[in-house]
Amino acid sequence: QVQVVQSGGGLVQPGGSLRLSCAASGTVFRLYTVAWYRQAPGEQRELVAIITSGGSPNYIDSVKGRFTISRDNAKNTAYLQMNSLRPEDTAVYYCKVVHYSLESWGQGTQVTVSS
Repeated sequence: QVQVVQSGGGLVQPGGSLRLSCAASGTVFRLYTVAWYRQAPGEQRELVAIITSGGSPNYIDSVKGRFTISRDNAKNTAYLQMNSLRPEDTAVYYCKVVHYSLESWGQGTQVTVSS
């Protein structure tokens, strides 16, 4: 079982920035696909960004140009850099790591964008 621990998040004003971190256990982190999801109150969880083991990123349209997903395999950590934040980005953000058929989720972290 892969352990996933998230950090970062918090309260930020519109237009501000935050960085989320996702640290995973194991010795084959470089082989994991890592994804960031978010869930706003009353909404379904949605995929925000994903990065493959090869480092290829993909994003949903609403965050393209504002969010950047990255990974540091030497640190077993992936990141979600969020810039130009908007109130509609407010949600609990979750990290998921995938290795073949195994999925492991982080504990979630609250991101609130408000003035």
